[in-house]
Order: sequence, then structure tokens, then C-alpha cells
Amino acid sequence: MKEKYQTDVALLSVTTTEFRAVMHFHDWKAKTFHNDEQIYDIATFERDGREHSIVHARIGEMGMTAAAATAMKVIYTFRPRYIIMVGIAAGVAKSEVEDQMYGDVIVPDIVWNYSAGKFVSPEKAEIVYGNLGFLPRSTSEMIPEEIMPVLRKAAESKDNPCHVFIGPMACGSTVVASRELLEKQVYSQYQHTAGLDMESYAVVYSANHASDPKPIPIIVKSVCDFADSRKSDDYQRFAAYTSCEFAKHLYENVLPMDDVD
Repeated sequence: MKEKYQTDVALLSVTTTEFRAVMHFHDWKAKTFHNDEQIYDIATFERDGREHSIVHARIGEMGMTAAAATAMKVIYTFRPRYIIMVGIAAGVAKSEVEDQMYGDVIVPDIVWNYSAGKFVSPEKAEIVYGNLGFLPRSTSEMIPEEIMPVLRKAAESKDNPCHVFIGPMACGSTVVASRELLEKQVYSQYQHTAGLDMESYAVVYSANHASDPKPIPIIVKSVCDFADSRKSDDYQRFAAYTSCEFAKHLYENVLPMDDVD
């Protein structure tokens, strides 16, 4: 018998700022399960006269390990049709990404792990930091091809309240506040990278490699700073809000919603 989806949408957040932004959008009810310390926030939303289910889980710490563990728990507990990660990210402040500003939304078509690789002596590497060389072994995960036209249409819609960029998202295990690292380790591999975060790769990997029915992963992150020495926390609340605003626009107006049990 073919397995069926049981929940329409699952949201994931990490930081306190992101969590507070998510909580603003629905009348959530907290729920726990036996032998599972994770708190799940449950709500519904209405679309075209029908009620749809939504669940949220906050990831316990930043980084790919915790993100993968939480994403898998959500997938197997709730079987969502869509799993959407919201929150903040670093922008790129690069001329090819025209007019990227604080609060702008990044929706990747591909996420890739820029931190995977091997540190070697500088003479053995193309990427060199002083007396240290780095051989990249980056891996990538695609957002399912069938949902990308829907996301592009949503980004271009006159009803979209946000400014949206679609392009690669770089994901790594540490915060990047170095223009040198950005140029050497990120742009050298994916020149048109639109933003950086610490969890997106794990979420998309978890969804793409789950058992059927696989959820469709969508990453919606907003620019709170830029990956250089100017990093600050000043725009995190605003970025978290715009991220959630666009995610809400997607599932309340745009994403296909077939029946779930």
C-alpha cells in the first residue's frame, strides 16, 4: 500500500529570534510525545475554504547535525508534504546579486556544503590561507525540480510581499565573517551563490533521502547581515520576519495542496 502524507506543512527554525517570528503567525498549541523531548507546535490554516495542518519544530542548536536529526524526526512523525526551513542567513554583497539588502529573501534551487574538504600543505592546494591549504570536496542537494517553477512564480507575483532571490545557498559548519574565505572557498566553487547559512544542506538532504512519501524541502532564509567583517545582529528580527512572511505566502496561497489523511 502506498504511504500517504499526513500533514500539509512542517516548519523548522533554530534561533530564538526565528522561533519568535514563527510563533507570531499562527495560534500554536504545543505538543510532546512519549520518549521524545522535542516540543512540536501544532496549528491549522485556512485556504480556499478548507483547513490545512501545519507543524513547527525548533532545532536545538545551530549546525547541520542537529538540523538533520530534527528534520528526520519531523518527517517520520508527521509525514509532511512540504518541509520548509525559515530563518536568517548571510547575504553576499556581490555585484552579480543586484541590490541585495537586509530582509531580502533567499530561496535556493540548490544547497551545497562548502566546508567539506581536506586541509593540506599550501603547495598541494588551490585554496591557500597563509601556511594552510584546503582541498574542497563539496557536496550538493537539489531542491526537487517540480517545485521550482512554483517558487519562481511566487517570487515574481505582484502579491508577494518580499524581494526574493533564487540561487545557490552555501551551507557550512561555522559562521563566515571573512571576505577572504567567501572569495576563496565559496565563490571559487559556486560563483553565483546568493547566501550562506549553517543548516539548509542538512534539511534538504534529510528530505531527499527520506523514505516515501518524501516531503518537498524548501529553504526560505532572509539576509540579516553579510559574510564579511561587518556582521552584526541589528537586522536579525527583521530578516526572521520577512522569511516567515514569504513562507506563509507560499503555503497559504501558492504551493499545491493535495489531500492528506
